[in-house]
Amino acid sequence: MAKRDYTNGEIVIHWDSSLCVGAKTCWQKLPSVFKPKQRPWVDPYGATTQEIIDVINQCPKGALTWERVSG
Repeated sequence: MAKRDYTNGEIVIHWDSSLCVGAKTCWQKLPSVFKPKQRPWVDPYGATTQEIIDVINQCPKGALTWERVSG
């Protein structure tokens, strides 16, 4: 399955499709960032970094994770 990374310069958003169960948490809570009908489906500039982190931390299977950009 696919693994993708998206960055807004502050964090890197990691997505692992093999872990995604389609719980819809991400796009229901933050549709300005997570847009499953578009490609790329993650717009890392669609909300504040903290809003993105808060939603990613709610991913039930860990398909979405994040890390700070060093520097």
